[in-house]
Order: sequence, then C-alpha cells, then structure tokens
Amino acid sequence: MNVKAISVNVGKALLVSALFMLLSIAVSVLNGLDAAFTPLTISFIITLLVGAFPFIFIRNTPAMTLTDGYLTIVLSWLLSFIFGMLPYVLYGGEFTLINAWFESVSGYTTTGSTIVNDIEALPKGLLFWRSSTHYIGGLGVVVFLLLVMPQASPYRLKLTNMEMSTLSKGGYKYKSSKIVRIITGVYVGFTIACALSLWAAGMSLFDAVNHSFSIAATGGFSTRNMSIGYYQSDLINLIVIFFMAVCAMHFGLIYAVFATGSLKPMKNSVVGYYFGSITVCSLIVMFVLMIQGGYDSWGRAAVDSAFTVVSYMSTAGFGICDNSTWPWFAGLVLLFVSLQCGCSGSTTGGIKVDRILIAFKGIGNEIKRRLHPSAVYQVRMSGQHLSDSSVHAVMMYIVTYVIVILVSIIVVMMCGSDVVEAVSGVVASVGSVGPGLGELGCMDNYSAQPVMSKFVFALDMFMGRLEIFPVLIVISMLLKRR
Repeated sequence: MNVKAISVNVGKALLVSALFMLLSIAVSVLNGLDAAFTPLTISFIITLLVGAFPFIFIRNTPAMTLTDGYLTIVLSWLLSFIFGMLPYVLYGGEFTLINAWFESVSGYTTTGSTIVNDIEALPKGLLFWRSSTHYIGGLGVVVFLLLVMPQASPYRLKLTNMEMSTLSKGGYKYKSSKIVRIITGVYVGFTIACALSLWAAGMSLFDAVNHSFSIAATGGFSTRNMSIGYYQSDLINLIVIFFMAVCAMHFGLIYAVFATGSLKPMKNSVVGYYFGSITVCSLIVMFVLMIQGGYDSWGRAAVDSAFTVVSYMSTAGFGICDNSTWPWFAGLVLLFVSLQCGCSGSTTGGIKVDRILIAFKGIGNEIKRRLHPSAVYQVRMSGQHLSDSSVHAVMMYIVTYVIVILVSIIVVMMCGSDVVEAVSGVVASVGSVGPGLGELGCMDNYSAQPVMSKFVFALDMFMGRLEIFPVLIVISMLLKRR
C-alpha cells in the first residue's frame, strides 16, 4: 500500500472542501456575520490543516497501484463526509451527530435527502455550504482532485478509471486529461447558464446560485421549505425541468454537440430511450392524476407530472407539489424512474438508462438464441457491437444493485420504518434520488426516520454514488488483509 500517495491525494480532496468552506464563510460575512460564521470558520481551519498535513512531510510520491487507486477513491469520499459534517455539528440545532452525518453524505453524494424541517431558518452561510457539498460531489471529489494533478502524473488515468464507470468512459474518445476538461467545462457552463436563467426568471441571486449548484449536480438541496414550489412560477418550473433533463445526459455528448455545432451526436438509442422514458412516464402520471388524483386542469397535471418525473429520473429531487397524496400507480411510475434514472457520464445515480437498455436488448437476444440456437446475435449500442462480457458485466451490476436494495429494505424495516418508506427510501438513497414516496415525498424529509434507518440510507447513498463495486472491492481488500 502506497501510504504516501494515498495521503497526499486524499489531502487534496479535503482541500477542495476547505476551499468551498472558505467561500461559505464569505457568504456568511456578506450577510452580516450570520450564525454560520463561527462553525464554518472552525471547520475550515480543521479541514485545511488536515488536508495540508501530508504536504508538510511528503515530498515525492511513487506511482500508485490499482489497489491504491481504489483506496484513494473510497477514503476521499469518506473523509469528505466526515469533515463536511463539521459545520452542521458545530451549528447544532436539528443537527445531531447522526443527522449531521446524514446531511453531509446526502450532500456529497448529490442525493438531496434532508433531515431539516425548517430550511429557511438556517443562516445563508450554512445554506451555501449545503449546496456546495452537492457541487463538489456532483463533479466528484476525485475529479476535482484530478484537476490539480500534474499532467504527467502516472496515476491520473488510474484515478479517472476508478471515479468514472465503464459505461461513462466508453462515451469519451479522449485521454483522461481531456475527459476531465470536458466534464468540468460542461458542468461549470451549465451551472452559470442555469443560475443566470433562474435569476432572470425572478429568483434572488443567492437562491439562483444555490439552486444552480443543486441542479447541475442533480442534487436536490433547496433554500426553501417548499423547494421550487415556493416560487409559484411556471417559467421557473420549465427552466428547472430543462436543466434537470439536460444535466442528466452524458456530458461527452453535450460537449460533442457544442464542438460540432450539430445535434447528430444526440441521435442514438440511449438518448432516444432516455427522452422516450421521460415522455411516456410523464404522460402516464398525467392521466393518472386527471383520472384518480383529483386534478381538474390538464395543464396543471402536465406540468406537475413532467416536473416530478424529470426530477426523480434525473435524481435532482426537487418538488413543486405534494406527491405524497398521489394515487399508488403514479407512485409505482416514480419508483421505476428512481431505479432507472439518467444517463451514464452524467452526475445522476441509479442503474442508468444505458444499462437498462443493454439489459433489455440482452434479454431479447437470449430469447432469439433459444428459438434459433445456431444463429449469432450481438447487442448493438449506438452502432457498435458489445461483447458478451460487456453485457454480462451490465447484468451482474443490475443483479448486485437489486441485491443491495433488497438487503437494505429488510434492514430498514427491521429498524422500524414502514414498508412504503423502507422501499422508496432505499431505492431513492441507492439511486441518489432523494425523495421517496409517502412520508418521504418531495415536500417531506427524513427527520422522523429511526436513527439506524438514517445510517442505512447514508450507507446506500455512498454505495450508489460509487456504483457499489469500488466499495465492495475495498471491503474485500480489508478483509483479506486480516
């Protein structure tokens, strides 16, 4: 184990958090040294000192192994969670130790679940820090780290490969340094465009910036108790729908559109299935709301259904209406999109539409093979043939994903949560969606959940954000060392 290299690079990840703590302090100062100033300042000093500590004693770091790469990824996230909860713990109020941990994990993993009952009572410095954890986690702690790594670093590619899923990497035809620049450029560009659009539509500048952080990261933390519903503006609703949907797409494709000036890169089966899913699911929910949901306006039903479906599918998790009262069939649709979610190569969680589409095609090919044993069938994605091993890997990921969900549901129910909250909460946590169903809907929160349930939900957020296997690999490595 290369302790020196791991320490230095985990330290860099912590320095990223320290930087955003400093920005949050500035927000606190601009708002008259609000109640978050002291907690943020203390947290900043501690995080800065711990992050900079390895640089005092370590000068030269040898190349990292594959094992070191996995450990760096997992430790960067875990320590970011721990130091990210310091402002909450020091602020106090609703932030008990488990609540602060839950809020920090939810922020960094871009899940957007919260335990806060009165968000608007929080000082602006702390609200900005909440949104900042989304922004850091959306791009990825390690991708931020890669930005400051020397170009010639022998382990830049290793870390890139750990942070990004295989499906994501397949969409980029560039070296790791180019990939990082593309991701960062698209990410920051969307953030600025979203903030300016929301500001122009009537949000305050502070609210616009915070919501743009959450939307770009497909997070869900809002500065308002009623989320986006607070503004009562269909223009803002439509702007948020647009950016949520686009930010859940593959960043490489979006870059290609701007680079070529053509929509041709978007003409592929994954994008078609993604927008097709949004359209079909939104229409189903709309008709359910009109027939069984008590809605008397098709326009209102269309906006509410489209916003909620896109919010759940993009894993942004914002709300404009109380979906806890919706008919059960609408809830099933939301549960499906919470499992599927957005595209690989984006900031979304879940199984991802790419894998779902591959699985459907793989199942179709298997049926054909049973009917015609001598024929050869291959899965095609965007004009390319996928190997059987690639399809097998996708199937194994989906199976593992479902197993994690089932085990978590059982544990959460044993902790005291009811069936609806357990099922929807686990699915929302593993998928980084945020809101669930019933009492965990987009206008509610997780404050009433049992302590152990919050711990399980937080663990699910972590595993889902890293796409499960890196966490399992590190656990396996630690067990073997014993």
